[in-house]
Amino acid sequence: MEVVTPELLEEFKERMHITHNEDDNLIRLLSFSIADIKLKCGPFEIDKNDIARELVLERTRYTYNDALEYFNSNFLSQINSLAMSIAFEEGEADATI
Repeated sequence: MEVVTPELLEEFKERMHITHNEDDNLIRLLSFSIADIKLKCGPFEIDKNDIARELVLERTRYTYNDALEYFNSNFLSQINSLAMSIAFEEGEADATI
């Protein structure tokens, strides 16, 4: 299970206007979203990659609203861009070694 920071949890709750406590469920959903985006795009640090963070929040929103089946098609361009960006960064890191 991916680690979800308290800041990420609060950001999602604010974005979704969630005021009641369902933190355990939200942490689980956020964790699944982080894992899924990493699987599709490659490794990233969520606190340092704004595009990845946004995709995680959006995927979690779709999951929370029982619409996950629409996420991949609606965000395909952003998913591909993130994957290419991560691959490019990895390639640059390998070239400097």
